[in-house]
Amino acid sequence: MSAHVVTVSAAFGAGGPVVGPAVADRLGMRFVDRAIPEMVAGEIGCTLEEALVHDDRALSGIGRILAGAARLPTVALGMDVYLPDRTIAQPEDFVAHTEAVLNRLADRGGGVLLGRAAAVVLAGRRGVLHVRLDGPRDRRLAPAAAEMPAEMSPETGRPARSGPPDRDVERMLDDNDRARTAYVKHFYGADPADPRLYHLVIDTTRLPVSATVELIVVAALAV
Repeated sequence: MSAHVVTVSAAFGAGGPVVGPAVADRLGMRFVDRAIPEMVAGEIGCTLEEALVHDDRALSGIGRILAGAARLPTVALGMDVYLPDRTIAQPEDFVAHTEAVLNRLADRGGGVLLGRAAAVVLAGRRGVLHVRLDGPRDRRLAPAAAEMPAEMSPETGRPARSGPPDRDVERMLDDNDRARTAYVKHFYGADPADPRLYHLVIDTTRLPVSATVELIVVAALAV
C-alpha cells in the first residue's frame, strides 16, 4: 500500500515550498498550499486576505499575534488570548474550516499538503505519510533568505537588492519559527518540532533536495 496523502511540516528555511511540489510531481499527486486558504475563504464567505490573516503560513497572521502574546510576561498562551477583531468570523472558525478542508482533501484524492498542522489534523489516518523538514537555525539562514519576499525598487520595478541583510533574514526566520510553533501549540497543544508527530524527520540543511525528495517518495510508497 502507498500513501495517498503526504503532509509536510517545514521550518522556515527548510525547503518546504521546494520539496513539497517536487514530491508531488514524483508521486503524481497535486501539491496543495495556497489553495487551502482560498478554499477556507470560499467556505466562510470572506476575502482571501482575511483568510490569510488566520493562516499558519502567512507572512503576517494569527501565528504572529499568538507568538507576540506568548512573549508578554502577563499573557498565557491559552484560549483567552486577545485577538484583534479583523473579521466577522473568529479564529477558531477559520481553524475549523481549515481542518474540514484538510479532511476533505484527504478523502477526495489526497495530495501533498504543506503546513496547517496537517500531521496533527490527519493523525491516525491510514494511507497518510507525515514528514517534518527541519535543521539547525544557523544552517537554515541562507535558504531562508531565498524564501523572503524581495523588496522592489519603485523606479525599476525590479528587486532593489540581490539579497536581504543578514539581520533581516534572522528576524524573518525567528518570527516564522515562533509564529508556526505558536499556531500549533495554541490550537492543538502540540509542538510542530516534536518528532513523534511524524513518520519521517529530515534535516534538509544536510541533504540536497534530490535526496530529500527521494527519501519521502520511498517512504510514501512503503506506508
